[in-house]
Amino acid sequence: MASSSSSGLTFKLHPLVIVNISDHYTRVKSQLSLPPSLTSTSSAATSNNNNNNSNGGENNQNPPPRVYGCVIGVQRGRTVEIFNSFELIYDPSTRSLDRSFLEKKQELYKKVFPHFYVLGWYSTGSDAHESDMHFHKALMDINESPLYVLLNPAINPAQKDLPVTIYESELHVIDGVPQLIFVRSSYTIETVEAERISVDHVAHLKPSGGSAATQLAAQLTGIHSAIKMLNSRIGVLHQYLVGMQKGDIPCESSLLRQVSSLLRRLPAIESEKFQDDFLMEYNDTLLITYLAMFTNCSSTMNELVDKFNTTYDRHSRRGGRTAFI
Repeated sequence: MASSSSSGLTFKLHPLVIVNISDHYTRVKSQLSLPPSLTSTSSAATSNNNNNNSNGGENNQNPPPRVYGCVIGVQRGRTVEIFNSFELIYDPSTRSLDRSFLEKKQELYKKVFPHFYVLGWYSTGSDAHESDMHFHKALMDINESPLYVLLNPAINPAQKDLPVTIYESELHVIDGVPQLIFVRSSYTIETVEAERISVDHVAHLKPSGGSAATQLAAQLTGIHSAIKMLNSRIGVLHQYLVGMQKGDIPCESSLLRQVSSLLRRLPAIESEKFQDDFLMEYNDTLLITYLAMFTNCSSTMNELVDKFNTTYDRHSRRGGRTAFI
């Protein structure tokens, strides 16, 4: 396998693809951990996406399952953007791909996303294997140069990068024989507004049992820590500039330019326009709070009146009186 690609393509990967692959792997792995009686009733699509599924309930030392699917998106010039993915039915033991299922899924996605087409496929594992080339070649009739997205589901606390690798296929001459091999390609994460909101929501989710107040407290704590760190770093810059002004620190023009560039990025909160906008938003927030309080009071009052009418109506039927309210 070559170290890096020489195609010059730029790849942009959307978070939805990573979420889909993770969800696919988690479902398959969970179904393998079920008792044999329940595992035997699982769907054909899930059972075909694993290696040696039939022994899943008998041998707990089976290797992690592998899942397979297609990635779809668009290519504009030299930029390839991967937007979404869908699952495939593939049996690694017989190396058979369900073509009818693939064509049906492709047709359905074309109706909803007419500009998307199949860019390649995905799987799970720690590294690309030689056997993956058989699946890769099976998709070349759809895309003459498909890409391969590999997700490593193994948890490594020391790893800071995403466990996702994108491979391209290139024809190399090895020992005088032309062979198709996988080469690594670099990529960037691209998001739209809806994806950013979704990822932020998932990142702040707590395990089952956590209250909404706990989630809010955790989010506010993170914001507070970020503001505190920003304030401390601004203080360091201020001390540096004061020391330079007094002559305690030698003046360096390059550092001053960097400090000036950083200060321009900070929001100007001393202007009159900012104060007007801040007061307007503050007053709007107070008004919404008061309206919410009045709404709650009105709702409580209505419930009290309904209860009073119900109780008084029962007494009036006994004594012949009319309702008070």
